[in-house]
Amino acid sequence: MAEGVIGTVKDAIKGILENVSGGGAPKNESAPPPAEKVPSTPEGMAVAYGSLVVMAMLPIIFGSIRSVKLHKLKKSTGEKADTMTKKDAMYFPLIASAALFGLYLFFKVFQKVHINYLLTGYFFVLGVIALAHLLSPVINSLMPAAVPKVPFHILFTKGEGKHKEDIVNYKFSTHDIVCLVISSVIGVWYLLKKHWIANNLFGLAFAINGVEMLHLNNFVTGVILLSGLFFYDIFWVFGTNVMVTVAKSFEAPIKLVFPQDLIEHGLNASNFAMLGLGDIVIPGIFIALLLRFDDSKKRKTRIYFYSTLIAYFLGLLATIFVMHVFKHAQPALLYLVPACMGTPLLVALVRGELKVLFAYEDHPEEKPEKKEKKDKEESTSSSSGSKKKESKKAK
Repeated sequence: MAEGVIGTVKDAIKGILENVSGGGAPKNESAPPPAEKVPSTPEGMAVAYGSLVVMAMLPIIFGSIRSVKLHKLKKSTGEKADTMTKKDAMYFPLIASAALFGLYLFFKVFQKVHINYLLTGYFFVLGVIALAHLLSPVINSLMPAAVPKVPFHILFTKGEGKHKEDIVNYKFSTHDIVCLVISSVIGVWYLLKKHWIANNLFGLAFAINGVEMLHLNNFVTGVILLSGLFFYDIFWVFGTNVMVTVAKSFEAPIKLVFPQDLIEHGLNASNFAMLGLGDIVIPGIFIALLLRFDDSKKRKTRIYFYSTLIAYFLGLLATIFVMHVFKHAQPALLYLVPACMGTPLLVALVRGELKVLFAYEDHPEEKPEKKEKKDKEESTSSSSGSKKKESKKAK
């Protein structure tokens, strides 16, 4: 998709994560009241939770691969990457808590129907943009040569000369318009029917774009973020009913759902199991960092990526298992964070690469001493150049 869309998608994903980060473990959600809820069969539950696990793994895998490509592209162009700092990671759980509690109060004070009308319209726009960005490379590869790829560029600037700045700088092509039309059709389907398949298409698009674009610069930042959200998730799920209430009231594609009664009722099934996007994207951006670390070492194996991906898979299974044993919604990050943080540390300890892992940075920043030295050298060279010019003029 055009470069102008990337910033919009990135901001949208950040906003979604601030609102629903964590989201809790897979939970049961049903359209009818609990009293009328039809008990799920063991087969139906196995299909539903198995599908959720697969849908959780796919965005992490594809998003991580795309994040490596994006990282290389930015390095080759010299573009400064937008990465999460340690300070951002520290404040993120607090911001997410404020947003979550704010939504909870809104649902308590105002009618749920009216709030969800606004949210549906908002996420319709974001979902169409995210899905179009995701479909762009696929559509470009499938588009027949007979369909011309005509480029367009919308540029809207403010000021002149040195004070000139871009307000809108949007590049796209006819192929991107096709992607937008397809995404809009799916968006209208979601608006009219709120069908779970349309919900999942938008949810997967958000998750893949989130893992691709939200970059942690180093391992320490990832540890700070995951540690903070570990306690955030435990508090809001076990300590209060806020997380579960918001997750069940929030009618937007910020969770993946799969019917447990699919076998009995087909595509019209209504007894859903669900998994919040925060439980995918938060560990996902950490696992994507490990893939970029593996890639930077130019080795054949992707030991850190694969081992942590397996740990995430086992952590998700543990969440589902404990939820069914205790019959209570579980904070998925309670199981996912230790699995995802402990695994790369253990691998690094065994391989003797702890220092290398902690020293790695996606985009190394120049140290203040080196920067000052570089500035001095540049100023010295420029002053010596001007002196030579003056001496030539005098002659």
